[in-house]
Amino acid sequence: MDELCFEITEELEEERIDKCLAALVDSLSRSFIQKLIREEQVQVNGRPVKGSYRVKAEDRVVFSLPKAMEPEILPEHIPLDILYEDEDVIVVNKPKGMVVHPAAGHSGGTLVNALLGHCGSSLSGINGVLRPGIVHRIDMDTTGSIVACKNDRAHNCIAEQLREHSITRKYHALCQGNLKEDAGTIDRPVGRHPVDRKKMAVNEKNGKRAVTHYRVLERFGKYTYIECRLETGRTHQIRVHMASLGHPLLGDLLYGAQKGPFRLQGQALHAKVLGFRHPSTGEYLEVDAPLPEYFLRLISQV
Repeated sequence: MDELCFEITEELEEERIDKCLAALVDSLSRSFIQKLIREEQVQVNGRPVKGSYRVKAEDRVVFSLPKAMEPEILPEHIPLDILYEDEDVIVVNKPKGMVVHPAAGHSGGTLVNALLGHCGSSLSGINGVLRPGIVHRIDMDTTGSIVACKNDRAHNCIAEQLREHSITRKYHALCQGNLKEDAGTIDRPVGRHPVDRKKMAVNEKNGKRAVTHYRVLERFGKYTYIECRLETGRTHQIRVHMASLGHPLLGDLLYGAQKGPFRLQGQALHAKVLGFRHPSTGEYLEVDAPLPEYFLRLISQV
């Protein structure tokens, strides 16, 4: 088991222990934390506590996490739209509705299953059994370019470029309303939503720096067709940033209107251009994923 230890600060004082730990550890759901508390895996100042316990400043909280049993991920022969491939990397145009890697409720049909079916065992192992080859991800209902690595050397090279923000990532999107400016930069931190754990939000207190550069490609009155270039890559960054301007993405039920005039499966967001320094040659490589059919149809309708 892995053991985590925290000392409670004044700003968390009087929070319920389950809510407090959910705020401290983003990767754990509140229901999972409550299960740990019931099993007496959470101790405060050396003693197990109930879920109703309210923490105090300088409380020492220790809890154990059971080691996750990683299921075997099976290769699946799912057709891939391959934009580029060599012995180091593969760039795929991900379709709408495909999850990148297995998770709760999505044990199969993922991009990882498809990559294993196509590449066999030739994928980097740095991210473990569940995420072989995966360096970055895009949301299930976001389409477009995503790179996977076939060896650890390539993985480390691409991951370093992500860390130093040198990778080109340009997205095309349709947002609601008529953007006031022709171009702009949103530099606002993004973090977990303080109330709704399923959402991210502009979070000045606990968020990480997030920068999105946008420009208008075409205006349709009620909607605007834009390009967004990511300087950073936080979870849901473009979706959160555009919603913070009052222009959520069309079809985004999490951050925008619950109903719309178009029957969409999630947000109208496409990872169009992906560029990076090739791990072996050092030369700049850029791929451009064509807009999917639904996106082209949507542009003609708005």
